[in-house]
Amino acid sequence: MNTFEKSQAIRNQELQATKNVENFLSTIEKSNPSINAFIGINKEYALSKAKEIDEKIKNGEEVGSLAGLVFGIKANISVEGEIISASSKTLEDYRGSYDATVIKNIKDQDGIIIGMCNMDEFAAGNSTENSYYGVTANPSAEGHIPGGSSGGTAAAIGANMCDIAIGSDTGGSIRNPASHCGVYGFKPTYGAVSRQGLLDLSMSLDQIGPLSNDISGIAMALDTIISHDETDCTSLNIEFPVFTDIVNQSQEKIEEDMKNMKIAHITQFKDITDNNINNVVDKSIDKIKDMGSEVVELSFDYVDLCLPTYYLLNYVEFFSATRKYDGRKYGYKIEEVCSEEVLRRIEIGSYISQQEFSGKYYKKALQARSLIRSEINKLLESVDLIMGPTVPNLPHKIGEELEPMEAYAYDILTVIANLAGLPAGSMKAGEYNGIPVGLQFQAKPNDDAKIIKAMTALELLG
Repeated sequence: MNTFEKSQAIRNQELQATKNVENFLSTIEKSNPSINAFIGINKEYALSKAKEIDEKIKNGEEVGSLAGLVFGIKANISVEGEIISASSKTLEDYRGSYDATVIKNIKDQDGIIIGMCNMDEFAAGNSTENSYYGVTANPSAEGHIPGGSSGGTAAAIGANMCDIAIGSDTGGSIRNPASHCGVYGFKPTYGAVSRQGLLDLSMSLDQIGPLSNDISGIAMALDTIISHDETDCTSLNIEFPVFTDIVNQSQEKIEEDMKNMKIAHITQFKDITDNNINNVVDKSIDKIKDMGSEVVELSFDYVDLCLPTYYLLNYVEFFSATRKYDGRKYGYKIEEVCSEEVLRRIEIGSYISQQEFSGKYYKKALQARSLIRSEINKLLESVDLIMGPTVPNLPHKIGEELEPMEAYAYDILTVIANLAGLPAGSMKAGEYNGIPVGLQFQAKPNDDAKIIKAMTALELLG
């Protein structure tokens, strides 16, 4: 039963929302002590909300599109009354005073928030080893990292602890852990989802998005969280299609649509990726070809420029975002209690932000970003989608020492979408030695539906 089918079963009283919550609470109680995906559970609220939904359905009252579905939320998104710590000691006692726009939208559609998920501190990392609350384990690859920074949300989905999880993606922070944990993860077009209520890492790059074990869960979440928000200056005021309509089309219609698609894979993406990952991804490319889609090979000559551009922007914007954590209002002064990686980013951001260096580094990074955006959009003018590996390397083992640049290299294939504001999604392509391998799709801004369509087609093939 996929997520959409489960939602229908709840509506039809074939499954109680209360039972759905109880099942997940049982799984969390059993598995979370070893996985550490959740750092906060609100059992009483979840059961109370589920009971309320069951009563409404029993009485023939109208319920929302997410009625009875259970959500995990990354710990940098504000949920009223919950500890919103961003997995940092800095905010260990800070409770959300309001619901972020995405949370309000989920609650309005009767989605049930069961708890807050672990993450790399302030989203500064890609392994979820960098958390005040301890490391998150990968439920799909024992002993390995789950990826990050939304590692807790991906692990929660991979371990079947909730129906849908909501994370944030600044340079791959949804897609990277989705790949490592073998689940679906989606970063919408920049501005499609309100960032109001998100503790920002890098405001010009951050985007909130969903993770799930199937494409219908992604579609249901997108139908809810994509909306115009006047309180967010980056929010788009355009109409997106109904994503659940796409995933629920007949197989014949989906196959027909795929025959009209032109999809590219990029030579340079393959050149910088582990051959074992390439071999798995190539099988997905073959499946796409077998559907009748035209697959072409294109070149993108600016891959080496993407990572330094992304991190220079990230450092400066993160330094700016953290100036409010001065110990006066929210808790501790961030520099006094944060991890080595968070401090590194603050100090480099502070250095680059100085007037004598801003032209040398930050302004040049902005120029490079414009070039990258222009060039990737030129490629997308001739094709519907770009497909390829999500990450260039398999997840390392928990505790394995990596140099900062080795860790940052995980992001090289995902940062492009953030720099250019593109929608991008990751799904499981297969495994190598029992470790999941992710397949990434990218599309032009506002063409999120094409990615959903391609993922749906591959899911149908199994």
